[in-house]
Amino acid sequence: MIEGARIQLKGWQQAAVALGSAFGALLDPRRADLIAALGETTGKPAFQRVLDRMKRSPEGRAILLEQPRVVSTSVGHAWDLPAGTFGAAYATFMGSRNFSPDDRPPVRFMDTEELAYVAMRAREVHDFWHVLFGLPTNLIGESALKVVEFEQMLLPMCLLSVIGGSYRFNEKQRALFLKHYFPWATRAGMQCSDLMCVYYERHFHENLEDVRKKWGIIPAPKPNVR
Repeated sequence: MIEGARIQLKGWQQAAVALGSAFGALLDPRRADLIAALGETTGKPAFQRVLDRMKRSPEGRAILLEQPRVVSTSVGHAWDLPAGTFGAAYATFMGSRNFSPDDRPPVRFMDTEELAYVAMRAREVHDFWHVLFGLPTNLIGESALKVVEFEQMLLPMCLLSVIGGSYRFNEKQRALFLKHYFPWATRAGMQCSDLMCVYYERHFHENLEDVRKKWGIIPAPKPNVR
């Protein structure tokens, strides 16, 4: 069950929220609530396709049945896992940035409970993908991950985020992104497994490099990024 009341929008209301969220997110890309609203109001067909794929996958069906949440009470054991494991790498990533898994905004604009969960799951596994692809949380890293997410889910919000991010690049960052990160992210997103059908919490104890190989993950390039 996804906490929080869902809001049913008419067509024109959905368009208005999407437009307002897009404009606000461009002005202040740190507004996670606006980015979330944009993703929900423009991404319902994409989330429906993800839901359909999850129902066809054994691991995806298990996720839909059990509806795990990436919150501190359910992933806190990652901090106790040995170095080299996927879970330990996730804990290091979160701890080094003072991130909390509880900080994700709630889902508000999806029509059904199933779609609301899929949208929430996509939001909550974002940090797992940072770890798996070895991407930083700076502007280039976030933009590159949005390309991967677009290849995986075809969410319009991801494409809009990349376009918006490119406007905030300086000349050096833009050249670096276009030369190294964009082509890598396009290839990596297409070649890896269907990452929305992975029950990540069941693989915390496994070696990070082993799960990368199992899921076809190509780690990000490592040019000097500033």
